[in-house]
Amino acid sequence: MKTVLHKANTRGHANHGWLDAHHTFSFADYYHTDRMNFGVLRVLNDDRIAAGKGFGTHPHSDMEIITIPLSGALQHKDNMGNSTVIQAGEIQVMSAGTGVLHSEFNPNMDKEVNLLQIWVFPNKKGVEPRYDQISIQDIETHKGLKLILSPNAEDAGVWIHQNAWFHLGEFDRQTEETYTFKDAGNGLYVFVIEGEVFIKDYELKKRDGLGISETNHVDLKFGANSKVLLMEVPMFDI
Repeated sequence: MKTVLHKANTRGHANHGWLDAHHTFSFADYYHTDRMNFGVLRVLNDDRIAAGKGFGTHPHSDMEIITIPLSGALQHKDNMGNSTVIQAGEIQVMSAGTGVLHSEFNPNMDKEVNLLQIWVFPNKKGVEPRYDQISIQDIETHKGLKLILSPNAEDAGVWIHQNAWFHLGEFDRQTEETYTFKDAGNGLYVFVIEGEVFIKDYELKKRDGLGISETNHVDLKFGANSKVLLMEVPMFDI
């Protein structure tokens, strides 16, 4: 088993006043040659956006963009005609494909929004742009891992143009879980949203990340009530 550890306090950090962002991988002004990506997982940003602030209209292309609000809400608008508000307990996906323009703002004037924004390289370029948003609130009331993203439109959760599977899970302390890979050769990136997770000799705490490859399963033990995001992705060189 091959591993790469990213402790929370080693992430890139930028505080723009209205935006307080932590970058697991190189992003914007944060650049680290050893932290460009984990397989096709290119961006894992932990963003806090101040009340009433946000990202103005800007372009993307040929990227699968996933947004998971952890608290608060985010208003989305794009040139495909979508105008929605994404709440905590929902997941948003946007296939940028041939190109899309969008903006993201915190619509609340009295509290910040905390969200994870994740970028995944697609397995095909030049696709027609698409947008989807669904509720994943049932995960909050059921313990264990729940599928929230896959390559298949028929599965639970959203789908993307990549051979990737994301699971979100909540666990009580002193419980255990084994994750079995969906596709041999993929890697798994474990991101601890809350709590404490033990994997082999690693003790992971809030906002720590661990990339795991060259194995077909991962055993997880939870030392506290925990919430984790597991991202299984192809390990192709980019």
